[in-house]
Amino acid sequence: MGTAITELLKSKEIRLEDLRGKKLAVDGQNQLYMFLSNIRQADGSLLMDSKGQVTSHLMGILNRFSNLLENGIKPAFIFDGETPKLKHAERERRKGIKIEAQKKFEEAKQKEDIDEMKKYAARTSRLTSEMIEEAKSLIKAMGMPIVQAPMEGEAQAAYMAKKGDVYAVISQDADCFLFGAPLLIKNLTISRRKKKIGTQTYKLMNPEMVSLADSLNELQLEQDQLIALAMLVGTDFNVGGIKGLGPKKSLALVKKHKKDFDALFKEAKWDEFFDYLWKTVFDLLKNMGTTDNYELEWTEPDEEKMLNILVEKHDFNEERVKNVIEKLCHGKDKQQKGLGDFF
Repeated sequence: MGTAITELLKSKEIRLEDLRGKKLAVDGQNQLYMFLSNIRQADGSLLMDSKGQVTSHLMGILNRFSNLLENGIKPAFIFDGETPKLKHAERERRKGIKIEAQKKFEEAKQKEDIDEMKKYAARTSRLTSEMIEEAKSLIKAMGMPIVQAPMEGEAQAAYMAKKGDVYAVISQDADCFLFGAPLLIKNLTISRRKKKIGTQTYKLMNPEMVSLADSLNELQLEQDQLIALAMLVGTDFNVGGIKGLGPKKSLALVKKHKKDFDALFKEAKWDEFFDYLWKTVFDLLKNMGTTDNYELEWTEPDEEKMLNILVEKHDFNEERVKNVIEKLCHGKDKQQKGLGDFF
């Protein structure tokens, strides 16, 4: 879902070149969901090979991350571990949205309404364990490291950034700040296009960087207050937040009560919206499980494995895959057009 505090955070545009040589942490599951939602055919259906196997997620990995690697950026993929119990409600919410969207998609299909089909198809995305494992195989074959988080991937990514093992976290929402990530990179797409929510249109976007320290200073908040603010508007662990409290009203309420969170959540009427204590969510966000059991090493791509996954198993064009491998190995032809026409 992503906590809805992004509008309060000040960001600055950067160039892709500014990230050359930087190690960046990527929430693996989040990226795969984005690819499944956005990389689709004209009628909204997923890309598939001749055997009916979904390839949108593989297309996204190859497209976006080969370009980032060619530009000297070093992505490290972080995958979720055990799901916190408090997140089960959010998963059920998402499941309900998918079921309803599938019904709407079928209705639009019967009417041959292409626009409506596109609209609802993107909301039906389901990421299977098989897709995740195959994505991991491709990521490794491309020479990028994978880190297995004990719990939430964004918490692990933030932890690695705090340690200085990576420069920043790649994301479109501010959840990583709740776990203390120092820097967030948004809009990191080579095409510079971002899909407008609820539409099939795009707008031009440049990469942006958001600093936690600068944001806290701008808002005149401390880290714990930022967590409380996010809880008021809603997180993955208290879905929906407090009805009637948007980011600006929540900010004013946090400033009013300073660090007296008991008074803050009492005035916000937390108990009327949730059957668990505010401190349960707060403590989870403050103490989400992380690990030091990881290695960050970027290697040359494995041509044989990439060809096996993409060409032999999923019908990707062999010549174009080899061209990508060549550029990854030798860093040639960086100015060549992207892989948007890969199929």
